[in-house]
Amino acid sequence: MAQKALQIFQQMQEQKVKPNGVTFLAVLNACACLAALDEGWYIHAETIKHEMESVSYVQNCLIDMYAKCGSMEDACQVFNIMPSRDVVSWNNMIFGYVNSGEGEKAIELFRQMQQEEVDPDSGTIVGALNACGSIAALEDGKLVHSYVVLHGLQSNVFVLNCLIDMYAKCGSIDDAFNIFEDMPTRDTVSWSAMILGYVRCGKAQKALELFRQMQDEQVEPNSVTFIGTLKACSSISALEDARILHAQIIRSGLQADVHVMNCLLDMYSKCGSIEDAWRVFNELPSQDLVSWNSMIVGYSKCGQERKALDLFLQMQQEGVAPNNLTFIGALSACANIGALEDGKLLHGRVIQCGLESDIIVANSLIDMYAKSGSIESAFRVFNTMHAHDVVSWSTMIAGFAKCRRMEMVWELYGQMQQEDVQPNCITFVGMLNACSNMLALEEGKLVHAQIVRMGMETDTFVGNCLVDMYAKCGNTDDAHRVFSSMPIRDVVLWNTMIMGYIKCGKEKRALDLFKQMQEQGMEPNRITFAEVINACASIAALDEGKSIHAQLLRKRLEMDPFISNSLINMYACCVSTEAACRVFHNMSERDVVSWNTMIMGHVKCENGEKALELFWHMQQGLVQPNSVTFVAALNACASVAALNEGKLVHAKAIRSGLDADSFVGNCLVDMYAKCGSIEDACRVFNNMAARDTVSWNTMLVSYGMHGLGRKSFKLFDLMSQEGAEMENCTFVSLLSAFSHVGLVDEGVHCFESMGPIHGIQPTVEHYSCMVDILGRSSELDEAENLIKTMRCESNVSVWMSLLGACRTHGNLQMGERAAKEVFKLDPGNSSGYVLLSHIYAANGCWDSSLKIQHMRKNRHVHKKPGCTWIEVDNQVHRFVADDKQHPQIEDIWAKLNQLHTQMKEAGYLPNPQFISHDVNVEPRVMSLYRHSERLAIAFGLISTPLGYPIRIMKNLRVCEDCHTATKFISKIVGRSIIVRDSSRFHHFDNGLCSCNNYW
Repeated sequence: MAQKALQIFQQMQEQKVKPNGVTFLAVLNACACLAALDEGWYIHAETIKHEMESVSYVQNCLIDMYAKCGSMEDACQVFNIMPSRDVVSWNNMIFGYVNSGEGEKAIELFRQMQQEEVDPDSGTIVGALNACGSIAALEDGKLVHSYVVLHGLQSNVFVLNCLIDMYAKCGSIDDAFNIFEDMPTRDTVSWSAMILGYVRCGKAQKALELFRQMQDEQVEPNSVTFIGTLKACSSISALEDARILHAQIIRSGLQADVHVMNCLLDMYSKCGSIEDAWRVFNELPSQDLVSWNSMIVGYSKCGQERKALDLFLQMQQEGVAPNNLTFIGALSACANIGALEDGKLLHGRVIQCGLESDIIVANSLIDMYAKSGSIESAFRVFNTMHAHDVVSWSTMIAGFAKCRRMEMVWELYGQMQQEDVQPNCITFVGMLNACSNMLALEEGKLVHAQIVRMGMETDTFVGNCLVDMYAKCGNTDDAHRVFSSMPIRDVVLWNTMIMGYIKCGKEKRALDLFKQMQEQGMEPNRITFAEVINACASIAALDEGKSIHAQLLRKRLEMDPFISNSLINMYACCVSTEAACRVFHNMSERDVVSWNTMIMGHVKCENGEKALELFWHMQQGLVQPNSVTFVAALNACASVAALNEGKLVHAKAIRSGLDADSFVGNCLVDMYAKCGSIEDACRVFNNMAARDTVSWNTMLVSYGMHGLGRKSFKLFDLMSQEGAEMENCTFVSLLSAFSHVGLVDEGVHCFESMGPIHGIQPTVEHYSCMVDILGRSSELDEAENLIKTMRCESNVSVWMSLLGACRTHGNLQMGERAAKEVFKLDPGNSSGYVLLSHIYAANGCWDSSLKIQHMRKNRHVHKKPGCTWIEVDNQVHRFVADDKQHPQIEDIWAKLNQLHTQMKEAGYLPNPQFISHDVNVEPRVMSLYRHSERLAIAFGLISTPLGYPIRIMKNLRVCEDCHTATKFISKIVGRSIIVRDSSRFHHFDNGLCSCNNYW
């Protein structure tokens, strides 16, 4: 109709009909409705032409028109030349400034109005209150409130509603509620204003309670009420309340209101129910730009970034032009998944739409490029910006921090200060993250000093990052000092400090802090519980773990998959598989993490058979294995030398497309090597598309355990030629390989070249390998001297290497010295007692041997029972010494008796030295015949085709008598026998062993 009014005015002009004041009043109102500034200027000129510009109501209409067209400068000119201004003139100017976002000018005009003694009316008061609310000017708002009382407007519902709105926007929600409570009558607007007030002040629960009270008082909600209440649901993820609201909206007939439906759509996406949001979106009679933006942002935030980008394309196809918010949502989706190519296409579209100068869009582009790994592109966008706000600088700093470009972080921070841009919390968070990532403690302290200088050290977000930085840099004392100095400690801060202790290996401190947290009345959340459960797992604190589990049961949190998975891992680490299985079986839903944790738990508890059984059971369900699943299953195969099952798992990994994953590839190399198939291990290693340091180290270890020391050396040379990164464990692997084959000179050369050539200082692990190398080659004095001259503190491993060498060469005096050090460092080391007992026995000191055995028992140190595994027909069989449980044990014993008869005929003589001296010779000899490895070999012989290699694995070092016996058996039966013990592989063929009796 407004457009029609202007057309009629034009006809009037053409027909030379003279307009009067009413005419100008009508057409100026039409221009105001259409925001038609050009037409407004023309009509203003016509008022001058017809000498109507000095008529007060025409002038008031001109002010109103200019204000509504967004030209406050023109409105101000009209206002200033008015000979007399009435209350309408002032009101139009005040509302004009409010609507143009110039609240300060509106308040200034209200004060000027008082000085000129113009009495305000209710409209003036409403305008002034809106101005105060728009800029949160509480004191000015209270002054306007006094005018409300002075002019007797405290019963005016419209004015009171504006007072409620003003106080709420100024953060004084109690004042707002007092006015609301004292109102003689409250209409829908009153309730809506109060509900929105609570939402703005972060009191969503109060908003929902007020909405229920409104319904109890049978006040009909309107679209604004529903929008406010939906926002309350969004802020606290009150999904069930929101669904009830949705039903009420439908009953109220507001499902066609695009503003309400967009708010409903936004609420569902923020509550994590993107399916409901999508349903609302599709039911809309027409989708506007806000609808599309809400869905794109919703999909991006709920982890469905690809869907967000697809929706962006669909939006384009349907002819809806994107705005800056659309690009922000789509760029955020790209940033989340590192979709660089999609991000580049979006950048091009931003330029086409002329939005590259929009500072928020430019900041989003910087963030997208930085998170997608293209920091140079991010920096180019940054440098092309006409102006930078604090977000621009902070985003760029965070990008360089992620890339560990500390020099650029500091350079940008300096430039930021030169341009007088004050850093905010986000800026310092980016800088602290850089220090954390690079373990740059000194730089972190400099950032801390800057934070203190800026007075931001008490900010919870910054304090949390400071604690995290100090903890990651290993400085838990400073981390705790920051933690203790924080005036407000929320659950996130407690969690960060607890995690800091755990990362630094101070699990007991973490558990103590957890207790302190509860004593101070702070309620732990699921993250807290998961972390302290992990702390219990790290130190095998079963009792503490059970106590925490009891708390979870009381709080009904044990069914949370995140918590349950942590509990499974904790019980597995504490070797309590029954408890782990109970948690696993009690879960209502098991995700891939649950299965992975349970499978790995069985592996940790040395129950590889059960782990594999669970892996195959998992394949029968709907849960798809991931790379971690295959890593766990391959470790299970390796732990029990199940080669055939390992090949099946390998085939499954290929079908799943995960065999190219570097973690899976490394585990395949390890599995094949530990299952005795070094050829397959080499094949996987050679076919890897990309080899990391772990790949090289795994292959080095594999050659070493198979006694292929020279191949290890060649591989090390190849590794050097290809520029692969050397680590401590690389040299541990290489020295271990040399040890197994007696390459003493090569070992010494490698050890001595670590520092000068490769820049790696020897650690206690390297010294332990060197002691082993020297000890095996009977250079015991040199080995002992090396320990005495170590540059680092010796540990049990070093002395155990020497003790093992003394046992091999029968050196009693040195063996006693080594054992003394072992027992001093680790009184519960059962292997130390066994080795010393054997040394005494080998030297004929039977009383001393028995004394050591009794000492071990009196100290309650349990000897690890020997166990041997063999895989036959994809099933793993387990044997212990003198086993009577296997269903085919009679056949196995019969086969052993046959073999021992043949062995004696071939010249085999049992060596009773390797069994206890507290029984007679004949029973001692018989017990040798029934060692677990011999039982496994016999079972393999009766259960596999002639000529088929026998592969067994023992959890301890194979005894010398069984080693000798296996050489005889391999020649008698004409089969290869591959034995993996705790030290290495032995390949027996035709009476010979690959170790050449050197192990």
